[in-house]
Amino acid sequence: MSSPIAQSFVQRLLRSGVALFALAILTSMVVLTLAAGPLAGAQALEIDPINRLTAPSAAHWFGTDHLGRDMLGLVLHGGRTTLAVGLVVTTLAMAVAVLLGLVAGFFRRVDAVLMRVVDGVMSFPGIVLATAAAGYMGPSVRTVILALTLVLIAPALRVVRGQVLVVRELPMIESARAVGVPATRLLAHYVFPAVLSPVLVQASFVFSAAVLGEAALSFIGLGIGARDVSWGSALAEARNYIHDAWWIVVFPGLALVLTILALNLLGDALRDLLDPKLRAR
Repeated sequence: MSSPIAQSFVQRLLRSGVALFALAILTSMVVLTLAAGPLAGAQALEIDPINRLTAPSAAHWFGTDHLGRDMLGLVLHGGRTTLAVGLVVTTLAMAVAVLLGLVAGFFRRVDAVLMRVVDGVMSFPGIVLATAAAGYMGPSVRTVILALTLVLIAPALRVVRGQVLVVRELPMIESARAVGVPATRLLAHYVFPAVLSPVLVQASFVFSAAVLGEAALSFIGLGIGARDVSWGSALAEARNYIHDAWWIVVFPGLALVLTILALNLLGDALRDLLDPKLRAR
């Protein structure tokens, strides 16, 4: 984007109440998780059987879990893991999807082969593929990242490829190809900037799916592993004690819901701001 266009976009973004609300939630989540140590204390994740299942109080704002761990520390440290996994998965999945989507949309022969592979991958439910991959590789943060990346590349690739198919037929692209502009230059300087808007929108939805996918895998025991904590693992451990201690389910669940809600709202706001037809409406 040129500077005037970027400034105009930022101004429209700051005028959007939905976007500001979503950004406020996401910024708060990131700041709180990064400050998990000072806010929750160095002993937050230590086991303390004497104080197990303690209700929220001045000593433990979010209460304690079945092992006596402080729930505030568990939510903050778990959020750091969950958001980090979501960020890495989104970066990897979108990078591969953009690269393959540009190639598939611009070169017809590659498109015929690659999209058949994508159709085959998308014929299976994403959570089934992620579960199979995680079950084969064993629970760990690396496993979750690889499994979710493999699953989320396909839908993002289809979005990018669809936009490239539209841009490829524009008169300026046809004219550039007619005068002998190399394909790599066309993709880098003309096609990619034209599809950047839907890529940004799709990235927010991929982030949301990655966060939810990590929670789902951890909930069924195929997630980050026993040594790490996340919102999904916190919910998995809390399900057996929900009748005795509501707080061990509510607080990590609320953090997960707010994050996914904010990401989806941000994606909708970006789509409305970047789509000329919706912006005019």
